[in-house]
Amino acid sequence: MQRTDLIVLAVDDDIINLKLLKSMLMKNSHVKEVVEAKNGSDAIGVLKARDDIDLILLDIIMPIMNGIEMLKVVRADDNLRQLPIIVLTTDETKKNEALESGANGFLMKPIRNDDLLKKMATVIL
Repeated sequence: MQRTDLIVLAVDDDIINLKLLKSMLMKNSHVKEVVEAKNGSDAIGVLKARDDIDLILLDIIMPIMNGIEMLKVVRADDNLRQLPIIVLTTDETKKNEALESGANGFLMKPIRNDDLLKKMATVIL
């Protein structure tokens, strides 16, 4: 992972998880900005408003629009289809569904910094 200007969209309805993720990411020299969204619907709004998002870190279990629903919307959109998405969840049973719906990677919560960096390196070219 050579880039140093990554803009990451972190999607999670738990404000503590979101702040923890942002804190982890901002310590990473490859990340320039972390944009936050509280559910899939908000995240889709961010993606429609900005064309500079490089990576999505996506929780699955959220109100309004969950992570699987959001994955399907993003993968069905020609402009967003190529965006790398790493799913973060406490529910191991959702792994296959997430990957089948188009996730590029999967991490179990609680997220550890090393695991996150390794997974990011595999999906960012």
